[in-house]
Amino acid sequence: MNDFFDTLAKDAKTTIDSGYYHTLPNQTHPKISLKHAIQSCKTNPLITEIKPASPSAGIIRTDINIPQLAQAMQQGGAVGISVLTEPKHFHATLTNLTKTRQTTKLPLLMKDFILSPIQVDAAANLGANAILLIQTLFERGYGQMPLTELIEYAHNRKLEVLLETHSESEFLSASQTHADLIGINNRDLATLKTNLEVTQHILEKHKKPSQPIISESGIQTAADLQFLRSCGADAFLIGSSIMLTQDVESKIKEFVKA
Repeated sequence: MNDFFDTLAKDAKTTIDSGYYHTLPNQTHPKISLKHAIQSCKTNPLITEIKPASPSAGIIRTDINIPQLAQAMQQGGAVGISVLTEPKHFHATLTNLTKTRQTTKLPLLMKDFILSPIQVDAAANLGANAILLIQTLFERGYGQMPLTELIEYAHNRKLEVLLETHSESEFLSASQTHADLIGINNRDLATLKTNLEVTQHILEKHKKPSQPIISESGIQTAADLQFLRSCGADAFLIGSSIMLTQDVESKIKEFVKA
């Protein structure tokens, strides 16, 4: 039986087929390592997110000034910025990534439902330093090439890969790949329900791999971050709670110094 995850995947395929990712010039951008930024961070490594909307929350923020947001995130102490580019469910655009690249020298993660090498090319051409791949998409057969091959393709385009998981089995599979970073999404994209104990449950039961572990979704407070750090997470991806605040820089500093 299909669930919301299948809807997201099918809509992603429709967007790809529409040519949304095709009309992009091949440009050269600085290569900056998100992995190294996380590993060398002396405070809490925070990947902040430029996210206008989400399937779970709807419209999050309408007054989005990309340069202003990116500058506030950098000044707040983020180690990297995740930029949504998916148009239907996140109301985002590829231009958001372009504008963020023009504003900051922080490593950028292109966050989308990536199924195709065409999307990887778009990420590289627009100045991303890393892409998000979601393990479940490939386990359900939505990828246009096998996951291992798409990771290699991204590496050939000088992009790092954050491979997102949600279950124990996905986490164990991901740790055996050549992904640069492993994500644990506390939100189940099949149901959109969020539980921070997803990270706790997985890291309590399984040895951490060599890749840094990023806990994603549902982080609302400094106490949430402290809990996830105590579970063994190495870095934290935070979107909605930052996008919902008026003083983005101060909110990030709260998390960074927690």
